[in-house]
Amino acid sequence: MTNGCEGTKIAFSELMHGYASAGQTTFADGHAAGQKAGHTLSIKVAVLIPDLALFLAEPGHAGSLSGEIESPLLGGVCRVQSGVFRLLPDTADRDRKVMYYQLYATTPAQELITFIGVKQVQHDAPFDLWRDTTTLYTNIYRGHIDPDAAPQAALWITGIIGLDLSDFIAVLRELRATAPDGSSSPLCLARFGQFFAGKLWEVYAPSLPLSPNQPLRKYARFTNEGVHDAEVSVYPFATADGLTLQLTRFKRGECDDVVLVVHGLTSSSDMFIMPEHRNLVQTLLDQGYGEVWTLDHRGSGRFPYNLARHRYTFDDIALYDHPAAFAELRRHIGDKRRVHVVAQCVGAITIAMALFGKTIHGIRSVILNSVALTPRVTAWAKFKLRVGPWASDNLLAAAYFDPAWRREPGWSPGKLLAYAVDMAHQECDSPECHMLSFMWGDGRPSLFNHENLAPETHARLGDLFGGTGMNYYRHVLKMVEHDNTAVKYDCADARYAALPEDYFQYAREISTPILFSQGQDSRIFMDSNIVCHERLQTMVPGRHRLHVFPGYGHQDVFIGKNAHVDTFPTLIDFIREHSHD
Repeated sequence: MTNGCEGTKIAFSELMHGYASAGQTTFADGHAAGQKAGHTLSIKVAVLIPDLALFLAEPGHAGSLSGEIESPLLGGVCRVQSGVFRLLPDTADRDRKVMYYQLYATTPAQELITFIGVKQVQHDAPFDLWRDTTTLYTNIYRGHIDPDAAPQAALWITGIIGLDLSDFIAVLRELRATAPDGSSSPLCLARFGQFFAGKLWEVYAPSLPLSPNQPLRKYARFTNEGVHDAEVSVYPFATADGLTLQLTRFKRGECDDVVLVVHGLTSSSDMFIMPEHRNLVQTLLDQGYGEVWTLDHRGSGRFPYNLARHRYTFDDIALYDHPAAFAELRRHIGDKRRVHVVAQCVGAITIAMALFGKTIHGIRSVILNSVALTPRVTAWAKFKLRVGPWASDNLLAAAYFDPAWRREPGWSPGKLLAYAVDMAHQECDSPECHMLSFMWGDGRPSLFNHENLAPETHARLGDLFGGTGMNYYRHVLKMVEHDNTAVKYDCADARYAALPEDYFQYAREISTPILFSQGQDSRIFMDSNIVCHERLQTMVPGRHRLHVFPGYGHQDVFIGKNAHVDTFPTLIDFIREHSHD
C-alpha cells in the first residue's frame, strides 16, 4: 500500500558531531582518544528519498546522501561525491535494525575516503531508544572501498558521533514530503512517519519468544567432510593428570611448516573444519600448508570432561594439555619442522599462558584471537562471572551449563533457566544461540554477528558448542579482578608451582612473534587483545602485531560464512611471513 505516494520525495538534513581518532580500533577508544586530543568529527548530510512508494516497497529502504564531512584529522571539510542511506532495513537479527550511512568523499588534500556509519537499533537495555536512534558508530577508510570488503580494508579513523536534542529538533523541522507537482504532501509525510514508528515498534515492543523448531541435521556431528583431498588421522594422547585428549592431522603433502589450530571453551576442533563453507583447515591446505593439525583439549565439546562438576582451571590446560599436545605433535613431525599456532578464545588465552609460562617451546609464530593475557569483560558479564558458579552449585544443582538445555526432554532446573533466557533473548529463534549469549559475554547475540553466519551454522550451534563446567568462570573472574591480567588461580597449590603467578613475568624473554586479532564488534572479551598488545608494546616494542576486523565479533572470525575472504587472508599472511628460516 503506497497511499498515492508514487513520485513523492522525502527530504531532511542531519548534523551529527562527536569525536574520533586515527590509530584506535574500537569505536569507544576512538571516541575517547579523539575527545582527549580535541579531534572532532562531524557530518552534515542531506537525505533524499526520491520516491516514497518505491522506498516503502523495497526491503533496503534506501535513499541518497550528499553533504560534507569535517574533521581536523581529515584536513578540514571533505565534500561528499556520493552517498547511500538505508533506514531500518531488516537485519539477520529479529529484534535489531540499523540506520546505515555510506559516504564517498575527498579530503582538501584530494585524498579519497570512505565513511561508513551505523546506528544500531536494538532493545538491549532499558530506555535505550534515544541512544540507539541518535548514536552513529563510525569508521573511515582511505580510498573508495567496497563497503562489503570493509573487514579486509585497513581501518584509518574510528569514533562515535550523534545527534543532540537540538539537532534532532532541527531534523524534524526540516523534514519535507514533496509531491510530483511540487506541492507539500502531509499525507505522504504521515505515511513516512508511520513507517518509521512501525519499524521502531517491531524492535522495542514486548513480545513472547518464538517456539523453536527442532533442526534436522544436515551434517553429522563431529564430521570431517568439510576437509577435502587430505589424509585424516587421529592421535589420542594422555595428560600428566590423567585425561585422554586428541590431535587430528589433516595431511595433503610434505611441508616444512606445520600449523596447529586450537579451539575455545565449549567448542571443539569442529569450528575449524565446518563443511557448510570454506573453513580454516581447508584454506590452509589450499594455501600450501600441507599438514594442518587440530587439538581438542579438555575444554572440547567432543569430550565428557565438562559435563561434570570439576575444578579445572586454565592453569590445567596450560600445564597439562598443551605441553602433552606439543610433545605428541613433535613425536610425529620431528624437531626440525616449523610449527605455527592459531588459537581462539580459551584456546588463545591458554596457549598464551603456556607460551609465557614456558611450558611450551619451539613455536615459530602464534595467532591469538579475541583474548590472550588481559581478559576484559563488561559489568554485566562480570556480574555473571560472580554469580554464575555459585548459582550453578547451590540453586540449580547443575554440574555444568548447557546451551542445548531448552530442547532436552522432560523438565529440569536447567530447562527452566533456558526458557527464562529465551524471554530475554529474542534476536533469533535458536535457544542454543540464546544460551550461548547468556553463558558468555554481553550482547544479543554475544558470540558473533548473525549476518556473518550461514543458516546451516546457526541451525547447528547445539552441535558446535557443548556444555561447560563453572570453575573456568572463577578463573576468568580472578583475572578480571586482578587488573585484567592472566594470573595463576591457586598460588598455594604445589601442583602448579611450575607456573608463574603472573603470566607477564617472562614477557620480555618470549621471542615468538604473536598476531593479536579480534573483531571490532567483540562482545565476549571486548578489547582484550587490543589492551594486551598495548601492554606488550611497552615491554617489547615492535615484537608483536595487532589486527582488528571491522564487522566481526568473537567467534565469526573463524566460523563466519565469508571468513575465508574477510579474515583468513590476514591470518595466513602472518604465518607465511614467518614460514622461512
